[in-house]
Amino acid sequence: MKKYVALIPARGDSKSIPLKNIKKIAGKPLIYWTIEAAINCSKIDRVYLSTDSEKIIDTAKNIENEKFEVVGRSLETATDTASTEFVMLEFANSHDFENIILIQATSPLLTSKDLEEAITIFENSKADSLLSIVKQKRFLWKESSDHFVKPLNYDPLNRPRRQDFEGYLVENGAFYIISKKLLQETECRISGDIAYYKMPEETYYEIDEPSDWEIIEKLLFSRKKANKDLEKKLRNIKLFVTDVDGVMTDCGMYYSEKGDELKKFNTRDGMGIQLLREKGIKTAIITKENIKIVENRAKKLKVDEVYLGVIDKLSVFGELRKKYNLDDSEIIYVGDDINDIPILEKAGVSFCPNNAVDEVKDICDYVLSKNGGEGVIREIVEILFKDKKK
Repeated sequence: MKKYVALIPARGDSKSIPLKNIKKIAGKPLIYWTIEAAINCSKIDRVYLSTDSEKIIDTAKNIENEKFEVVGRSLETATDTASTEFVMLEFANSHDFENIILIQATSPLLTSKDLEEAITIFENSKADSLLSIVKQKRFLWKESSDHFVKPLNYDPLNRPRRQDFEGYLVENGAFYIISKKLLQETECRISGDIAYYKMPEETYYEIDEPSDWEIIEKLLFSRKKANKDLEKKLRNIKLFVTDVDGVMTDCGMYYSEKGDELKKFNTRDGMGIQLLREKGIKTAIITKENIKIVENRAKKLKVDEVYLGVIDKLSVFGELRKKYNLDDSEIIYVGDDINDIPILEKAGVSFCPNNAVDEVKDICDYVLSKNGGEGVIREIVEILFKDKKK
């Protein structure tokens, strides 16, 4: 039985943008973006495009992948009034699977990385279902019966600064995950204990109107340019610098019965350091920690430069740059917390684990799929050397 299948509904009829599902956006038919994201997600066993349109079927024929299949849908599920749940239930009644991921073709900013991480959250949280959201920091108001307005999520007399405002979560409609069993029981795409996956704020947009199309196309072109820029920057790297806690470790605090502090490292990171060394890239550790465990681990990995007990990380970063006669653009830095921000902003390429604090995620060039202690360095090395092979 397939553990995860993706279902992408795509009607042929569209009132606001005719045949929008196969209209080209940023160089590809709209449906291609989400289909590719689903196909490239290693956790998804099968990807189904559900459509009533022969034109969409003809366009989809150009996608040659063993994981991908086009399925038909009844006329009843393709009307303006038919719910998406109707499509899901019709599909569930004729296909064998454990969990279904409903993906909206109108959300082309979705990536395979989003899906990988969301499925991991779904499994680890033991949730009944999951939905994608964005976090927004906007002040909401509601019209009252007297034709005035009233605030919904803040007190105007104590207006918070944006950086102090917690904001709220908004459903962006990109995707949903639920088991087949629960879908058939509730006839709803989400129910029970609902987990969430937070996507970037720009993914709030769905393509419903021509103005949405223009906004998302610009975002897609911008993302493609950013990816090319990152690839270009990675070709010049000569020094790899990393923090320890929250990057090489899981940020946990472990103690023996005698009160000795322990740390959990990942062996795959050790191989990552070795691969860097074999490629002639220097390595360094800059950490606030000043304990023997870190020193011993660094020595075993043959890290070139180790700085322990550092308060001013940026000064040490400057020392390293001068020592090896490097430009900022030739250095990678990996960090996870606010004390890493000064270096992350200065380094040529900045990376952070998936569970880094939001302030770090907002400024990094690349947010990894791994959490701290799960092989963060190895993941970066794979990205780095994959680019060098091009």
